[in-house]
Amino acid sequence: MKAMIAIAFISALMIATVVVGQQPAPQVPGAPQAPNHPHPPPNPDPLAHLLFPPDMILNHARQLNLTEEQKQFMRGEIQKSTATFQDLQWKLQDQMELLHETMKSPSVNEQQALAQLDKVLDIEREVKRLHIGLAVRLKNRLTPEQQDQLHKWRMEHQPPRPRTPENPPNPKP
Repeated sequence: MKAMIAIAFISALMIATVVVGQQPAPQVPGAPQAPNHPHPPPNPDPLAHLLFPPDMILNHARQLNLTEEQKQFMRGEIQKSTATFQDLQWKLQDQMELLHETMKSPSVNEQQALAQLDKVLDIEREVKRLHIGLAVRLKNRLTPEQQDQLHKWRMEHQPPRPRTPENPPNPKP
């Protein structure tokens, strides 16, 4: 049960990390602007098709014929990553609170605010690095056949992309 909670926690964090990393870049005055859509489509994760979430691997362990050694390794890596992530979450919360305190006054010391922001971004970088490192270690323990099977399952169960001006419905013949 603890392993499943840890897997769900790590998976949710990986998704949150990707979402945070896909925030739009700030607009530069005078630069050409993209069309202002009320809900622009999210940027696709450029690594999503290359890596597998831990829960996807372990939920298909039997179908993938994971060896006992593979399962043992993956559980251990997930447990270590979960412990490290929890520590980073506490640090991130503390640094965000300090950033909030720095920013709430009517006149903000820019150097102090940017220095505090750097501390927040350093921790966020560690979180992303933790997730990518875990995903790489898990992928490296899978055989090419197991990876192919996971790719097939992902393609079969991917939700359809929402229709947008950039992704219109297929015209009927």
